[in-house]
Formats: sequence, structure tokens, C-alpha cells
Amino acid sequence: MKKVFKIGCLGIIGIVVLIAILAALAGGGEESTDTEGTTETTPATEENSAEEAAETEEPEEPEEPVEEEPAEPEVPTEFESALNQAQSYSDTMHMSKAGLFEQLTSEYGGQFPEDAAQYAIDHVDADWKANALESAKTYQDSMSMSKEAIRDQLTSDYGGQFTQEEADYAIENLE
Repeated sequence: MKKVFKIGCLGIIGIVVLIAILAALAGGGEESTDTEGTTETTPATEENSAEEAAETEEPEEPEEPVEEEPAEPEVPTEFESALNQAQSYSDTMHMSKAGLFEQLTSEYGGQFPEDAAQYAIDHVDADWKANALESAKTYQDSMSMSKEAIRDQLTSDYGGQFTQEEADYAIENLE
């Protein structure tokens, strides 16, 4: 009895690839030098070859050294996550630097290690004064607080935790 091989699509593709590889290897990597239809009018001599080479060669310009940019060190995933969370808090809740750090490291917040939280604080795209102003507007609009009460709330360790300079900016720019 004869055994019949069943070759699927992958088998056929494999055979075609194998034949292509063998054909490339059998060719030996030689370039095709098809000169059909061309005629050479002068015999090639060392003298002619040297003259032609001198005529066709362009003077080489010294290459400028390419300065490679140092590769940025790979940032751990946890640091990137802390940065993403910090950016979100800054953009939506307009938190201070200290408030963000506390939120990122809190057992009730991000629970990030301190080094990841510090990385996030150092790399977040935030305007701390603008965040203080937005927080001040929220206190003014939703809680009807006086400017002095808002200043106290912005700088409080239990409130916004903004710096005095950031709070002053916010109060000066409230309507």
C-alpha cells in the first residue's frame, strides 16, 4: 500500500521558500553581467582605467562625526504608571506638588513607592500656580469662602498643600 502525503498551504509555501533559498545559494551570489547589445570600442588597459577612474571619482569630503544621542534610560513601568496618574490628578483635580506626592504614596491612593512618586512629580507637566488658582476658584464657587479662608485652605497641610507663593498667586488672580 502506498502512503499519500497531504500537503497543506503551509507545506506548499514552505517548499516554495526552500526552492527559492536553494536557487539563491546555487547562484553563488554572482551578479548578472548581461552585455547583450553593448559594444566596447576601446580595449581596457590599465592606463585607460586609471584615467577613467580619475575623471569619474569625486574628491571625498571628510565625513563629520555623527554625534549619537545618549539613549534614554529605560523607565520602570511603575514609574510611568505613577507619572500617568500624577498627570491625571494634576489635570483634573488641580493638585499641588505635595498633594500629588501624598496621593501617589498613600495607602488609600496610588500606593506607589516614594521613588516612583518622586519621579512622577519631577516629570509631570504641571503649572503649580495655575493649579492653585483653579483650586481657589473651586473653593470660591462651591464653598463661598473668603479670600483669606481660601489662602488658608490652599496652604493647609490638610487642604491643598500649595506653597505660600502659589497661594498668593491664586488669591491675586481670583475674580
